[in-house]
Amino acid sequence: MKLISRSTAFASTLVLALIAAANANSQDNEQAAVRDILQAVVVRDKPDFSTPKSPVNADKPTISGDVNLLSRLGVQNAETVPLSIADAIARALQNNNAVEITRDDVRFQATQIRAVRGAYDPVFTISPTYTRNSNTGSAATNDFNVNSSIFQSIQRGGGNYTAFFNNSRTENAFAQAQLSSGSLNSSGSSATSFSTLGFRYSQPLFRNFRIDSTRRNLKIAQKRLEQNDFDFRRTTIDTISQVQNAYWDLVFALRDQQNQQANLQLTRENLRQVQARIDAGAAAPIARAEVETELATREGSVLRSTQQVSIFENRLKQLILRDSNSPEWAQTYIPTDAPVIATSVISLDAAMQDALINRYELRRLKTANEINELDIKFFRNQTKPQIDFNTTVSLDGIARGGNNDEFVTSLYTSVGDLRFFTAINELLARTTNPNLPQIRNDPVIVPAGPAFLFGGFGRSVQNLFRSDAPNFSFGLTISFPFRNEIAKANLAGARILETQIATQTRAQEQQVVVEVRNGVQAVETARQLVATSRRARENAEIQLEGERRLFDAGRSTTFLLFQRENALTNARNSEIRAETDYQKALADLHRVTSVTLERNNIQLDSPIEQK
Repeated sequence: MKLISRSTAFASTLVLALIAAANANSQDNEQAAVRDILQAVVVRDKPDFSTPKSPVNADKPTISGDVNLLSRLGVQNAETVPLSIADAIARALQNNNAVEITRDDVRFQATQIRAVRGAYDPVFTISPTYTRNSNTGSAATNDFNVNSSIFQSIQRGGGNYTAFFNNSRTENAFAQAQLSSGSLNSSGSSATSFSTLGFRYSQPLFRNFRIDSTRRNLKIAQKRLEQNDFDFRRTTIDTISQVQNAYWDLVFALRDQQNQQANLQLTRENLRQVQARIDAGAAAPIARAEVETELATREGSVLRSTQQVSIFENRLKQLILRDSNSPEWAQTYIPTDAPVIATSVISLDAAMQDALINRYELRRLKTANEINELDIKFFRNQTKPQIDFNTTVSLDGIARGGNNDEFVTSLYTSVGDLRFFTAINELLARTTNPNLPQIRNDPVIVPAGPAFLFGGFGRSVQNLFRSDAPNFSFGLTISFPFRNEIAKANLAGARILETQIATQTRAQEQQVVVEVRNGVQAVETARQLVATSRRARENAEIQLEGERRLFDAGRSTTFLLFQRENALTNARNSEIRAETDYQKALADLHRVTSVTLERNNIQLDSPIEQK
């Protein structure tokens, strides 16, 4: 009986010794595996967002594969696109729809300036007219007129001129008498040609001399172009800031995904160790349930981090892709830039000065005030009476058609005259006094007219340049309303708007001051948070290493070990969050001071500079 008891005790001692040796060897392997996992998630100078390899033995199946946890619908993780922050900004400036819309606004306003300038384009007018006049009992007459002119408004001084060249050919005797001021008498059906070459000029002397409606609209259109350019640059700065924020949010999401994935690998390693102890009889089977619970929790954390990667990546793609059909929507972005933390403190005074000089909202209000000053100048000018100087200089030529030969006619030629003449002679013949002479209808010789008055249209054009052809006139046109309430009301409204713009400028300056002060403080706070979160992460690593040693020595529990692992993951996330928050705060400060373009070495081409 005693022999059997001793044999049993020896066998038990041998089994326990073997188990202890296996556990010691297992602990060494476990510690090495844990060190590999911890080293895989050390914060690097440059981000590496590739999927970390699992240290778990290949022959041990995992609860859920990394591929399933990291997979995203509509995105191929194998198709990666390396992307730097400079590349993202450049692509946004080229493809972003909001930037393109404001760029088109500038281009559209430039066309409006050309449209207003069109008021000063010369206008050529020609009006050929044919007229046939026919009255009962008389022959029809044919008239043909060709009037042409060039009209142009002059920007300087507000005047306008008209150069005209009018020609007419008429067979109507009344029209001939009108055009020649009665100097020509028509005979037969010969036509008369009239030509006029002249210049007419009108110049405002009081109202509309220094500024008029067209010049006002032109200057306002130019100011609107400046405002649209300011809006374009402000939208560009806002877009760059959004791209920077989305980029660093994606950096954080990917690093958080890495940290959660590494934390999951630690849980899987813990599960393998616990399973080994259960198989060796050193741990109860219930220990597996605790690890399984933590494993499921951390798998959920990986899934949520993968969701955040999708959200921030899609936000970045929306900013840098032109349309929804781009193949890059199905690709994975891999950021290549790491956060860089400055050690110096930003000067509040320098930032405030940059903002007050560069902010496009303030520059836009300044331009709005300049537009209102133009309105005040214009409406004040409209309250004055209108006095215009008008002058016309013309050359007139005239010529008749038909023959210019000498001809013989009678003194009395009309039917009425001849009847009256014949009746008188018959009465004289019946009288008793034979000495009364008969009234004679003597022939009249009509000599040929001056040669320069005959020859048709060609001769009338030549006659324009005779010394007796010039004509000129000049005069004034004076008009003024008795009350002129329209101009006075418009002037009063413009002065009220001047006060309103001044109030808006003060309010905007206050807003700028608040944004700059908050932005500088946010950068400084984020810079200090980087240092504190880095210390927290370093201490969390030390705590986890100590807790791991206690756990391996049997002096700690799985619950406490999981707490330390989660604390380290949170500390690492806090550190990368502080680093990316610093970059985002710096980008926002550049935005509120409007130095984003200079800080990123971006030179924008403006339509205002393209003459």
